Amino acid sequence: MKVTQILQERKGRPFASFEIVPPLKGSDAAKLVNMVRPLMEFRPPILNFTAHTDDVEYVPNADGSFKKVVVSKRPGTLAIVSVLAREFRDLEIVPHVICSGSSQDQNERLLLDLHFIGIRNVMALRGDPVKGEKYFRPAEGGHSHSSSLVAQIKNMNAGKYLDLNMKNPVPTDFCIGVGAYPEKHIEAPNLETDIAMLKKKVDAGADYIITQMFFDNAKFFSFREKCRQAGIAIPVIPGIKPVSTIRQIQTLPQAFNLDFPKAFTSEIASIRKASASDEDFEARLYSFGIEWSIAQCKELIEGGVPAIHFYTMGKADNIRAIASKVF
Repeated sequence: MKVTQILQERKGRPFASFEIVPPLKGSDAAKLVNMVRPLMEFRPPILNFTAHTDDVEYVPNADGSFKKVVVSKRPGTLAIVSVLAREFRDLEIVPHVICSGSSQDQNERLLLDLHFIGIRNVMALRGDPVKGEKYFRPAEGGHSHSSSLVAQIKNMNAGKYLDLNMKNPVPTDFCIGVGAYPEKHIEAPNLETDIAMLKKKVDAGADYIITQMFFDNAKFFSFREKCRQAGIAIPVIPGIKPVSTIRQIQTLPQAFNLDFPKAFTSEIASIRKASASDEDFEARLYSFGIEWSIAQCKELIEGGVPAIHFYTMGKADNIRAIASKVF
């Protein structure tokens, strides 16, 4: 079933969806399954999993020159889909398809394979810059923006392919999700420009939106209203990630271009003052992150969101604690 069909069927009954980061290459299928199984108590209809650009390493040759080596760090998309679809038959598996590190031909081959094995939902994302580079650069023959990836998938849904030698090709039938930043993408000059770029993705054929994490619901509600004013009428699903470590407090605002609200930082300061050690502080912070996210989710549901998308980052215990109080 397509995500849009699920959203329509569950209208007025918000549900939890989850996103996982697949284990590193060399793990077995059991590790992947064990990451997902604890989340099944909430009967999520949708499970996303991330895609990652291959790393580039330079290995020295005997003559002092360097050889470029491409290193894959995680199992391939088709392997992950196959395991998850076999183990969790009631789930719609939603793989991420990214521009980063891939040509348009490579995207087409992956999408054709996904359609061949019965996948009907994808998230179309630009992806991060290649490791070691500050700015995004498309691969040779690749997309510069996710809006053009969306357009490619929409063309495939109409039976239009890059490979002109295919005989009697069957159109694909993908429901297309895209990402958005409630507080703007770090590369965008302002939120209005970022929403204009989001509108391009919608006009290209996107069916629904999942936002990046945020900690201030007012920012989300304002973003959603600005989307509506810009003519974006497709569903907007908020993404939630609880703070769980001291390092995240330090890195998340910069990495995801987000603000922690004043009440959030004030509470963290109080927790720090009351903590006897860094270990004590982190334990209290972990609990606070859960409670803050529970309050966020309840307010978002009261505000009419169709679902809540949880970023698990490979760790499910705090996500389960939140979802158990909300769903």
